[in-house]
Order: sequence, then structure tokens, then C-alpha cells
Amino acid sequence: MKYSITANSISKQNATLQIKQSDIAFGTIAESSDTLPNPAELFLGSLAACILKNIERFSDFMNFEYTSAEIKISATRLEKPPRLDDINYVLIINSQDKNINLNLLKKNIEKFGTIFNTVLVSCSIDGKIEIIS
Repeated sequence: MKYSITANSISKQNATLQIKQSDIAFGTIAESSDTLPNPAELFLGSLAACILKNIERFSDFMNFEYTSAEIKISATRLEKPPRLDDINYVLIINSQDKNINLNLLKKNIEKFGTIFNTVLVSCSIDGKIEIIS
């Protein structure tokens, strides 16, 4: 598989990613720091999307049903060199299914997630999965 996106910006204004049929605005100027995602937040959003996509995928493979899933991700920004580290996530799955093997689900997410494994090469990721009904 190959992936490609387009992004553009105008001086002294914010920028936009064009991915398939979606336009995603992101902040590049100080005035938008409270309203638009910055590149680090988009990066973490990509990791979140990877994990949520795999929940959907593995719900079929592992034969479980869920009504919704939410993930909260945090990371620490280091200064020299500037980079993210210590990524932590909490994945909350809303399900009435009592037979979800959480250990296997977590293992599959961490083994088969494209973005997850790409990020894992450069920093630590620690997470947990919770079920609520």
C-alpha cells in the first residue's frame, strides 16, 4: 500500500491538509493555538485513528460487539531535540459483550497497527483498555 496527502499554507495564515475528500485545517500561527490542532495533536490523532480503526477490525475477527469506543491519548514533549515521548492511552469500549478478551485485543492493536508500530520505533507507548456497559 502507498499513502499520499497534500497540504498547503499561506504566509501568516493557517494551513490545510487535503486527504481524499476531506480538508483538515491546522494551526501554524499563534492566534490559532487555542482553536485549531497543531502538528503534534494531529500526530496523536493519527495514532488514535489507528487504534479505533483496529477496534472495528478486530471486533469482527475476535467476534465481539461494541456500541462505541473512545480513546484518550497524552504525550510529553521533550526539548532537545524536540520530540514526543511517553505516549499514554486509555481506550474505553462501551459493550455489553462479556467475552471480550482484552489481553488479546490489546496485543492485536499493538502488533498490527501501522501507525502504532511506526510511532513505537521512536518512543514509548503505554496503554490500557477498559470496558464499560
